[in-house]
Formats: sequence, C-alpha cells, structure tokens
Amino acid sequence: MPKEKILVVDDEEDLLKLIRFHLEKDGYKVLTATNGEDALFLTRRERPELIILDLMLPGIDGFEVCKKIKTTPELAHTAVVMLTAKGEEVDVTLGLKLGADDYVTKPFSLKELVARVQAVLRRTQISSTVKDHIEIGELTLDVYKHEVTIKNDTVPLTLTEFKLLHQLASNPGRVFTRDELINVVSGAETIVIDRTIDVHIASLRKKLKAFSSYIITIRGIGYKFKEQS
Repeated sequence: MPKEKILVVDDEEDLLKLIRFHLEKDGYKVLTATNGEDALFLTRRERPELIILDLMLPGIDGFEVCKKIKTTPELAHTAVVMLTAKGEEVDVTLGLKLGADDYVTKPFSLKELVARVQAVLRRTQISSTVKDHIEIGELTLDVYKHEVTIKNDTVPLTLTEFKLLHQLASNPGRVFTRDELINVVSGAETIVIDRTIDVHIASLRKKLKAFSSYIITIRGIGYKFKEQS
C-alpha cells in the first residue's frame, strides 16, 4: 500500500537528495522544491500530506510559506515539519504559532527526521476530524488565531494545553486514551509521556474554571469532552 506524499523544501540540494532517498526508502512519495514560490505551487497542485520546510529560503521564507498554507482553507490540513539551522526559541515559537506541527534543528540525523515525520503523520490522522472554530456557550476556541477565550477574555494556554483542548472539544463524547493524546501533542513543547498528560489536563482544567467539568476523566483509559445536550 503506497504511503503518504511528502514535499521537502530546502535550498541545499545535497540535503534534499539525502532526505528524499531516506523517505523514499521508507515508502513515501517525495517531491522537492528549493524556494518558497515553488513550494506553494507544488502544495496547491500536488496536495502533499506533509511538508518538510526549511525556514531560511530565498525569496519567500519558510515562515511566510507556512502562514500561507495554514491560512488557506483547502491547504490548512497539510502537516508542516520545520527545519531550522538556528534552533533559536523565537524561530520555533513563531513557526508553531503559524501552525507548524513540529520542528527539527539542523544538524539532525535522518533517522530522527523520518521518525518525526512518522509521528506527525500519525497525529494528523488522529486529528482528521478536528474543527477550526468551536463555540460552547461563552467558551470559544479559534485555531487560526490560536486563541481560547471565555466571555471574550483570553485564556493563556500553553501549546500543549491548546492542542489537548482542541482535540477533545472537536470530538465531544469520544474517549481518547493517553497514548492517543500523546500522539496529538508530542513535539509541541517537550517530550510527553503517559502521566504528564494528567498534569497538562489538570493545568488546563484550572485555567478553564467554570468549564473545567467539560473534560471528563475515564478511569484507567484517558479523557473525553462532555457532549452538548
């Protein structure tokens, strides 16, 4: 069975060839581009499931490419893994705020990159039913603004907390195991293991105040979001 289509965008052609070789060896169909303009053209034409995107590109840089993709409704579902040579927190934070799903800092091992790609694709499959805008009474969640508000007041969530709330609230009534939630949020800010999900949920409930009861614990399994009557 053929695997997903991946677009690799980097102006270093030797690196492009290496990444392409290792992804194709793992069964993926791989497209390549060396600049932002070609990346956007190929994304619109070929609709890859995932883009490996270098931030430092000639012309349109990776930040702008990511922003254009994530704000175009028919492309917004495309997963993005950023490549950054700097590894500076400001670059990573900006990329994630623009909608990138994960990042890898240069230099990196190709085995690590392939593993990150596999993890992001798994998360994307789990998140295929999520919504971009959710309103529950006075609670509003907006993916494009990356913002949660209660009575029009912004709730200061971490990226991990935002992803957890988004996943649960998009699928009210569905029980998510801790392993499924780990796949949703891993790579967002830190390495996430089984019991740290409980810590993030506890913090999320505290910030949601009156809406904390909407996140229901299923003992021994995980969590679900309260169904609306």
